[in-house]
Amino acid sequence: MMAAKTLILVGAGGHCRSCIDVIELEGRWTIAGIVGREEERGSPVLGHTVTHVDEDLPALVKEGHSFLLTIGQIGAPGRRKEIHERLAALGASLATVISPRSYVSAHAHIGDGSIVMHHAMVNAAARIGANCIINSKSLVEHDAVIGDHCHVATTAVVNGGVVVGEGSFIGSGAVLKECITLPSGSFVKANAIHKG
Repeated sequence: MMAAKTLILVGAGGHCRSCIDVIELEGRWTIAGIVGREEERGSPVLGHTVTHVDEDLPALVKEGHSFLLTIGQIGAPGRRKEIHERLAALGASLATVISPRSYVSAHAHIGDGSIVMHHAMVNAAARIGANCIINSKSLVEHDAVIGDHCHVATTAVVNGGVVVGEGSFIGSGAVLKECITLPSGSFVKANAIHKG
């Protein structure tokens, strides 16, 4: 295994650029490469390079890198979930990345492979599952539970005691009323007020 904290990013689009900004500011990881599509190989992404494609994942896992999914998720989580499960089956280490410009309570839990973006807030006793995106300026209040493979988009508000089922998408500016439960695979559109 490698001594350095080297990180492979999986996905080379717009969400990847946002993730790189958080990773560089956090300062815990050295980005060792980006996995993209064959036609993206060799292309630059904020000073880093698309070095690999999906078929290279088993070899990269054997090299001892950690991984972060940097594929975006608007709507269904299918691609992110598929790659996450593939990496888990290969025994990969999945990084958890938290922006130093966010607030995550010491009493909250953030799952493996999740990222908390700039100016997001995760309050006391909240639980974020694996492979989630808690996007810029979103709020996950006390005692809320976000299932695996969810995306809480920019400025969305998940109020206290809400349970969000696996694979859900909460759109930008949406507000979820306290103590409601959303089933797995829910889609809450931008600026909606969801009362359960």
